[in-house]
Amino acid sequence: MSEAILEIQHLARHFGDVRAVDDISFSVGRGQVFGFIGPNGAGKTTTMRIIATLDLPQTGDVRVGGVSVVDDPEKVRRLIGFMPDYTGVYANTTVTEYLDFFARGHRLRGPARRRTVENIIEFMGIGDLRERRVDKLSKGLQQRVSLGRALLHDPQLLILDEPANGLDPRARIELRTLIRELAADGKTIFLSSHILTELSEICDAVAVIEKGRLLATGSVADILKSLRRHRVLTVRVASQREQAERFLLEQPGVLQVRERNGSLEFDYAAGDDEQVALLARLVTAGFPVLEFTVRGADLEDLFLKITEGKVQ
Repeated sequence: MSEAILEIQHLARHFGDVRAVDDISFSVGRGQVFGFIGPNGAGKTTTMRIIATLDLPQTGDVRVGGVSVVDDPEKVRRLIGFMPDYTGVYANTTVTEYLDFFARGHRLRGPARRRTVENIIEFMGIGDLRERRVDKLSKGLQQRVSLGRALLHDPQLLILDEPANGLDPRARIELRTLIRELAADGKTIFLSSHILTELSEICDAVAVIEKGRLLATGSVADILKSLRRHRVLTVRVASQREQAERFLLEQPGVLQVRERNGSLEFDYAAGDDEQVALLARLVTAGFPVLEFTVRGADLEDLFLKITEGKVQ
């Protein structure tokens, strides 16, 4: 891994008897897009609030660029940009006024502040919205403005809590493109999301949390490789799906046949030669096979494999 920009060390935060974050430790390399995933109530937002210096841990620490959020939160705030899962806006405030207000909060002054605001407006592609009121914008456009606000002081680490929540498909695609551009520019992105298929397309690594405990961390491929002993095959037939399912369940090495998007998916505890023989038996038995593939693992597989869906 590259040099760590974010180090979480034995972090714990409790609310009464609820252990929202329960002794978790992991690190994020500089320049990575890092996904933080888990069910509702898992402890994601509490962890992100601590990283963003909005809450304090009971025990443990978080270091951003080597700086402790407990010992020097003011310095940490200069290194991070935080976009929460809601967009805080002010009534009767235009996009330019909104960004200018926060630029002043970052102690930008005079021509430098105006240039920064203009550069952010241009980068975020919101030039046509300069004089529009932020509270009248769509959810997707508000997210763009909010992300622009988080970038005003050129942070090293961006913390995005459920950034795609409530966005339509086009806005999600645009957000994903922006995240890729920011990562290409050297920013480290730490984001949570329930939209696992989209995270899998942009994340270099992930951490999985449930009931405050860290279950796994690393690249999706490496985690799944350690968890999965069998290959996953997908069969799509033109007809006779129920009969094909029963046939597969009778075959040696076939485990856990399930329906997925109109196809039959199953774990297969065998090698290449046995896989070829299984396809031959399907065809010989008269099943109209349209597709027979090894499906690549994704974040949804990972999430279902190692979580139980429990909340606190």
